[in-house]
Amino acid sequence: MKSHLQSYPCPLIINYFWNLGFLLGVAILLQIISGIFLALHYTSDINSAYFSIFFIIREVYYGWCLRYFHSNGSSFVFLFVFLHLGRAMFYGSYFYNPNTWFSGIIIVFFLMGIAFMGYVLPLGQMSLWGVTVITNLLSAFPSLVEWLCGGYCIHNPTFKRFFVFHFLLPFLLCGFLLYHIFSLHFLSSNNPLRNSTNNKIAFLPFIISKDLYGMILISYLYFLQIHFGFSSLSHPDNALEACALLTPLHIVPEWYFLCQYAMLKAVPNKNAGFIVLLTSIFVLFYFMRSLSVSFYFIVWVSSRFNSFFVILWFLVFISLIWIGGQFPVDNFLSYARILTLYYYYFLICILLS
Repeated sequence: MKSHLQSYPCPLIINYFWNLGFLLGVAILLQIISGIFLALHYTSDINSAYFSIFFIIREVYYGWCLRYFHSNGSSFVFLFVFLHLGRAMFYGSYFYNPNTWFSGIIIVFFLMGIAFMGYVLPLGQMSLWGVTVITNLLSAFPSLVEWLCGGYCIHNPTFKRFFVFHFLLPFLLCGFLLYHIFSLHFLSSNNPLRNSTNNKIAFLPFIISKDLYGMILISYLYFLQIHFGFSSLSHPDNALEACALLTPLHIVPEWYFLCQYAMLKAVPNKNAGFIVLLTSIFVLFYFMRSLSVSFYFIVWVSSRFNSFFVILWFLVFISLIWIGGQFPVDNFLSYARILTLYYYYFLICILLS
C-alpha cells in the first residue's frame, strides 16, 4: 500500500489528462457496487425481467436513483475509456510500457462485453433486437449461436446466461485492473515529454489531490445526468417492452458502440462486416509492436505529426459514432465506407510515426 499509493513516484510535469485513469477506476468501482444492489432485486426470467426494472424504479427505496446511476454510469465509463485511450495514443504511452497497453486493451474488451450483456437485461424493444443482430453475426460458426443462446433464438436461457456473465465478469475484470496498475507502477507513468524523467514527486498528497479534484468535477456531471437527463443517452424504443413480432424501424445500440456498428453497416457482406468490427479493436494490440516497426522502418514523420494523426483518427472515430446513429441509406453508408478506410489508414500512420 505504501509503495503503490503513498510513496509511488510520479513525473512532475503530468497534466490533468493523467486523471482519466483514476476516474475510470472510480467509475468501474461504482458500476460494480450499484450492480450488486440492482442484482438483489432483478429477475432474469424473460417474462418478468422488464417488469422487475419498473419494480426497482417504483417500489425499491431510491431504486430509481440506483437504476439510472448504473445505466448512465456505463456511458461515463466508456467516455473515460475513449479519452484515456486517446491520451495514451497522443502521448505515445504504448512506446513507454507495452504491458500496460496490452492489459488496457484487454480491459476494453471486457468492458464492451459486459456493457453489451448488461444492455440486454432490461428487455426493452431495442435490447431484444440489438442482441438478435449481434448473435446472428456468429451464425458463420457452426452451433455457436445455439450454444451461446441456449436455442435457435433469443429466449429465456439467453437472458439467464447473459445475467450470470454480466454479474461475474466485472470481478474478473478487477484482476486485470490490478495487473494494469501493477505494470504501470513497475516503470512509473509516462509524461507529456514522452521520455523517462527523474523529476518525480510522491503520489500522496500531490497527485491524489489532483485526482480528487477531478473526481469532484465529474461527480457534478454524474448527478446532473442522473437527476435531469436520466434517459437521454438511451434510445426511446428501449422503454417499450420487447416484442419479437415487431421489428423497430431502426436498430441502434448505445452510443459507445456506434463506431463499430457503423463499420458493420458499411460492409455489405455479414461475415466481412463482422471481421471488420473485430479488427477495428484487435488492431490496437499491434501498437505494442510499434517500437520495433519504427526501428526497422524509416521514421518519416516526427512526434508532432504523430499527434496530428491521432487527432485526425479521433475525428474519424467521432464521425463514425454520428453515422452509426443514422438510418442506413446510401449516402451515410458511402460516408461510413470512406471513414472506415481512414480509420485504419490513420492508425497505420500512428504506428509508423
